[in-house]
Amino acid sequence: MKSKTLTYIILVAFLSLFGIAGKVSAQLSNPPLDTLNKKKLYSIIAIEGGAYVGGISFLSFVWYKDSERVPFHWYDDSKGYLQMDKGGHAFTAYHESLAAYSALRWAGVSKKKALLFGGPVGLIFQTPVEIFDGLYENWGFSWTDMAANTLGAALFMSQEALFDKQIVRMKFSYAPSGYPAYHHSLGESELESFFLDYNAHTYWLSGNINGLTGTSKVPKWLNVAFGYSANGVIKEFSNPTFYRGKPFPELDRYRQYLFSLDIDFSQIKTRKKWLRMVLKTLNIIKVPFPTLEVNRIDGLKFHPVYF
Repeated sequence: MKSKTLTYIILVAFLSLFGIAGKVSAQLSNPPLDTLNKKKLYSIIAIEGGAYVGGISFLSFVWYKDSERVPFHWYDDSKGYLQMDKGGHAFTAYHESLAAYSALRWAGVSKKKALLFGGPVGLIFQTPVEIFDGLYENWGFSWTDMAANTLGAALFMSQEALFDKQIVRMKFSYAPSGYPAYHHSLGESELESFFLDYNAHTYWLSGNINGLTGTSKVPKWLNVAFGYSANGVIKEFSNPTFYRGKPFPELDRYRQYLFSLDIDFSQIKTRKKWLRMVLKTLNIIKVPFPTLEVNRIDGLKFHPVYF
């Protein structure tokens, strides 16, 4: 259930905000960032406010419409999905904060104020989801979800405050796992599986080598990436023993730790506005590269290309 909260509701806010950031970033070359443009600022406030109100309305009138309202309660999902959903929460909060900050800077808001008001947006947008979860049956407020939301926003804010840039970025990659064939809860179409199958997700911390080491001997766009994923995860805490009247296959549930290279598209310079927009959009995705994997089943494993 928590996976659906993350993928459907948070996605609305994330796409709204990221769309703003991608569009405005592509329009700028050397903008007078500290000269306030009230028209741009008001449009950003209207769009972000609309996305926030729209998300709350969706929670109130659509998502929970068939759920019974109950007294506020907690839910411990710290061990659920081998913590893959926590990666999703942190990733979403990071990019929501990045998008909000970028949009405010585009409008000419000072760096300090943009960080103050835009930086926490990832946490602000995701907190109502947890509050609503705490008010409905079969759900519950999760402190670990909130911790992941906070971590994502803090990763963005701390780097922007200390380094005036993002040396380490949160990225995402996806490759169909085949597990949806085992159980409908992982999606009954390719689109549903994209959101619901955690086995197909990998979350990455992609660090710019120049920024991390201070060296100038490698290309400015080259990153090193550390990834986390999971395999064999069908249900939240354990896999079913029976499904549709038949014994369910015994699948090993295990974590995957990954080491790879990546590309920081923000370091690729171009004068073409449309190309800047494409590159900034691509920068949320981990580029396929040869990858080393460590897990408890295979030990050390090499992937010629890991998606």
